[in-house]
Amino acid sequence: MNIILICLIAFVCFIIIASLFPFSTAIKAGSNHVSVSFGDLMFMQFRGVKADVIVDQLISAKNSGLHVTANELESHYLAGGNIATVIQAIIQAKQAKIPLPFEKACAIDLAGRDVLDAVNMCVNPRVIKTPLIGGVAKDGIQIKAMARITVKADINKLIGGAGEATVIARVAEGICSTIGSADSHKTVLKSPMLISDTVLAKGLDNGTAFTILSIDIADVDVGKNIGSELQIQKAEADKNIAQAKSEQRKSLAIAEEQEMQAKVIEMQAKVIASEAEVPLALANALRAGV
Repeated sequence: MNIILICLIAFVCFIIIASLFPFSTAIKAGSNHVSVSFGDLMFMQFRGVKADVIVDQLISAKNSGLHVTANELESHYLAGGNIATVIQAIIQAKQAKIPLPFEKACAIDLAGRDVLDAVNMCVNPRVIKTPLIGGVAKDGIQIKAMARITVKADINKLIGGAGEATVIARVAEGICSTIGSADSHKTVLKSPMLISDTVLAKGLDNGTAFTILSIDIADVDVGKNIGSELQIQKAEADKNIAQAKSEQRKSLAIAEEQEMQAKVIEMQAKVIASEAEVPLALANALRAGV
């Protein structure tokens, strides 16, 4: 009876251990000569870490000649990082001869940046298109230009560096100021590369996560004659002011004329009143026997 009970307890313990211990993962790690112990695999399961994910990335790192430990991968996994993306980014960076230590790759990943996409941008620069940007030359003619910005990621500036929106905004400001400083819109139309050369020389990639390789003006259009429109608006405003002053003078003249007419009527009334007193004065004199 005791032997049966012991066997039953041993069988139950075996079932529990089998459910907790990832045997297939351990076999995979051993067959690929990955340095991870059975105890580490079991503790990963207890800590909620997917041991098979850790082992797969250890195998990828080992096959690529990277020196990464299971504890490092587990720490990054528990911190909320994507270890598959990090390992793949380091492998591609190594192939492209881009220095990318494991610690920096983890920091970039935890900062919310796509470290794999950043490595790809270092190898294959990306082209960013700006919207149609308008500026007014000194002769009052509006010029609209669209630029293509070729950028590559800077691994050292990914943490804390500004994104693509900042680059587009800075280039747009540079295009507006360059067009605004041109004496004539014909100068811009004749040499649109003056815009790109001037903007590129300003170092607009400072503080961003990118390095600007080139700025190419893709399209240049002539817009409105802003100077003429402003002159027309000014003339219309001057006309309205002159009309208002003329109406004011007319109103004052009418008021003065009406005031003079009122005074004339008042004087005429006084004359009539004086003339009415003359017969009365004669009658009084006759009564008195004068």
